[in-house]
Amino acid sequence: MATTRKKSILGEGKGLGALLSSNNIDIDIEDLNTEKIHKINITDIVANPFQPRITFDPTALEELAESIKNEGVFQPIIVRQPNRTEKKYEIIAGERRFRASKLAEQKNIPAIVRDLSDNQMMELAVVENLQRENLSPLEEAQAYQTLMERLNLTQAQVAKRLGKSRPFIANYLRLLTLPATVKDMVQKNELSMGQARTLLGLNDKQKITPLAKKVLDQGLTVRQLEALVNEYNGMTEPSAKVATKDVQKPNKKPSLFIKAAENQLEEKFGTKVALKGNSKGQGKIEINYLSDNDLNRILEMLNITLD
Repeated sequence: MATTRKKSILGEGKGLGALLSSNNIDIDIEDLNTEKIHKINITDIVANPFQPRITFDPTALEELAESIKNEGVFQPIIVRQPNRTEKKYEIIAGERRFRASKLAEQKNIPAIVRDLSDNQMMELAVVENLQRENLSPLEEAQAYQTLMERLNLTQAQVAKRLGKSRPFIANYLRLLTLPATVKDMVQKNELSMGQARTLLGLNDKQKITPLAKKVLDQGLTVRQLEALVNEYNGMTEPSAKVATKDVQKPNKKPSLFIKAAENQLEEKFGTKVALKGNSKGQGKIEINYLSDNDLNRILEMLNITLD
């Protein structure tokens, strides 16, 4: 049982331990196995003020509540007592278990009490949720923003500590600049992250909301949306060219190596990348950009400065 608890609290990636240990948060594995587990009254517990997750799936909560009714809570939540003179506890990790326990009408819940500062509590709550990979794109973006603001970190520093690339973090943070209406569409899973990122390529930001509504009304794919954005920006699609004997034919299936390289480059630059080659091992790399700002972003990543 201790092993299950340990894995759930720490997560499986290197990001949680790396970030928290670098900020003097003790998460020693042996402590997790030996710390005293308390039974705390549900009414004495309040939600985490730094919880990055905005929405909780009601169906999943109901299912967890049913499980708790039958089996109880196997994994203790982690809480802190901000004021020793008051019998109140704030949740550090385990808010789903807490909410489900309330639905199951439990009187108390097993908990480990930790002594953490506001910053430490925020770090643990944010990163623990990120490790579980159950945040929406907007929630994840806000979590990265919170870490940057509270810890005074750059995008590159957050990326390094979480084992991500800087463009990966940057692409999420860009979602926070979307209009409120469009962010609501993303939060409700009506728009994908790919569609949201494509909308950000519009030069005229006033057109983002009406175009987002058009995506929903017409069920446009990311590729179709990219074409519309290019059209709105006054760009034209490149005309199709007849393949020469030296250029890889369009109907030829790309090698696994080429596809893997394209995927890695797209992850790095946050945009569509195509590798085109011939039988002699020669070729070219095409990196798409949707606006002047998008081009400047890519040039900055390549450390290219135009006079």
